[in-house]
Amino acid sequence: MPSPEILVHADGTLLAQAAAARLVTRLVDAVAAAGRANLVLTGGGIGTAVLAELAAAPARDAVDWRRVDFWWGDERFAPAGHPDRNETSARAALLDAIEVDPARVHPMPGPDGPDGDDPEAAAARYAAELGAATRHEDHGPVPAFDILMLGIGPEGHVASLFPGLPALYDSRPVVAVRGSPKPPPIRISLTLPSIQAAREVWILASGGEKSGAISLALSGAGPVQLPAAGARGRQRTLYLLDATAAAKIPSDVGRPGAH
Repeated sequence: MPSPEILVHADGTLLAQAAAARLVTRLVDAVAAAGRANLVLTGGGIGTAVLAELAAAPARDAVDWRRVDFWWGDERFAPAGHPDRNETSARAALLDAIEVDPARVHPMPGPDGPDGDDPEAAAARYAAELGAATRHEDHGPVPAFDILMLGIGPEGHVASLFPGLPALYDSRPVVAVRGSPKPPPIRISLTLPSIQAAREVWILASGGEKSGAISLALSGAGPVQLPAAGARGRQRTLYLLDATAAAKIPSDVGRPGAH
């Protein structure tokens, strides 16, 4: 896998605007090349801000959104519409403002889904849905996502993969996570093999509290110690950062100047 590329913006607002513009370009290219695009969304402050900037950008209409499949990297195991769910914030920030094919919006099930209060069964159901969307050229149990966006936690978690938890060792496409150190304790998450199936992985980070984890992820840390270190795309890995999140990147990594 290629080495990560680092793009630094002066603040979180400029970062969100730049990431939104990059998304438009990448999705237009993917739809033109393959007739469809697979996009994996993330939650959190900066992930939601990117979606809001995308909804507000005039260039958003360059994308044929009816040809985009929307997936999630992880989800809190809460019922539909719950404010904790990444799906809820994504719908409010972007999905309700654009013309999508409802069949191509793939939220992770919650306890109000067909499997009830069984996150393991819900994870298996989502894995089956991913499998049904694969094509021959994907060469695996999940689609070759065109773009997979991730936030990063101060301790280096991505999706709901936290340091030291069993999910990091799991080779299934999707797993239930119990005992998350960050509430709520029960979640559903893509695993590292599914993340690594993406053509491009974008790690988005704003704020100085993320800077230590970003430095470690770019300095050879292992994915069990620091899950973000295992989040790599097959063709490209981008760290899209603001200046404070990039503050501790080692000089030998080649951090570019702020924009």
